[in-house]
Amino acid sequence: MGVNPALLDAYTYSYNSFRANSGFNSVEQEVVFLSVAYENNCEYCMAAHSFVGDMMSKVPTEVTNAIRDNKQVPDTKLAALSKLTRSLTANRGHVSQAEVDDFLAIGYTEAHVLSIVTGIAVKTLSNYSNHLTNPVVDVPFAGRIWKK
Repeated sequence: MGVNPALLDAYTYSYNSFRANSGFNSVEQEVVFLSVAYENNCEYCMAAHSFVGDMMSKVPTEVTNAIRDNKQVPDTKLAALSKLTRSLTANRGHVSQAEVDDFLAIGYTEAHVLSIVTGIAVKTLSNYSNHLTNPVVDVPFAGRIWKK
């Protein structure tokens, strides 16, 4: 990203704004990022956000591993968040009203739906950049290397 200031600025600003203004706590933010990275098949981001989830955001390992392994997330609210995030990512924003209603019924708001869109945008910038540049997974993330 560093070779393109427009990309780097867009990513940095959007990432920081998502972290500060999404309305999601740090665990929920990692669930969004991991779910997008899964759908976009970004091996680097899956390793990095698994590590961040484990060490910084304190995402329960069983939640992170469920997303990584395409299994049911063992927390109802986080499962709903991951499910809608993955569907929005995979379907490029086209989801049914029933999917949105299921998400809202679990206790989230319409503002949260739009925050997912922001999280998708942030991670898509990163995921696509990684697809093009094929970065080597950093040593600290090596214990969380992932392949779909």
